[in-house]
Amino acid sequence: MQFSKSTGYALHALIHLAHKERGHNVGIKELSALLGVSESYLSKIMSKLRQDGIVRAVTGASGGYELARSADQITFLEVIHVVEGRQNLYECFNMNTQRHQLFYEAGAAEPEASDRSGKECLVKKVMNGAEQQMYQYLQQHTIQGVLDSASFESNGAVIKK
Repeated sequence: MQFSKSTGYALHALIHLAHKERGHNVGIKELSALLGVSESYLSKIMSKLRQDGIVRAVTGASGGYELARSADQITFLEVIHVVEGRQNLYECFNMNTQRHQLFYEAGAAEPEASDRSGKECLVKKVMNGAEQQMYQYLQQHTIQGVLDSASFESNGAVIKK
């Protein structure tokens, strides 16, 4: 499984915004230069984050973007869902033939995990469990948590934030 580059850019942009002092907006030009991505591409990502209430766009001469809420309230999972969308990572393929029936279990608990014959895909059960553990891990990590564990250089001195 691999997340898109857009997710990486979104997370890095949010970390940069969180690192700035409150009330100091960051323009799209500055953000795109820092991340090494085009302004138009980053603008699309920031627009998604704005629509979901993660960032706020500030207009005017000193306009730009700022976090719409505290960095400790923005989870990695939330950002991933905004950028990637909410979909299952694994879907069982159609195994209606006799030789593949061992991969199914009668009496599916979840209707979406079932094929037309009402049997649950055993592989999907394992994959769903792994997906839930990953989501739980990503839900526990916030933008602020990354800042808290990182060191930043300022005028040659290393500062632990």
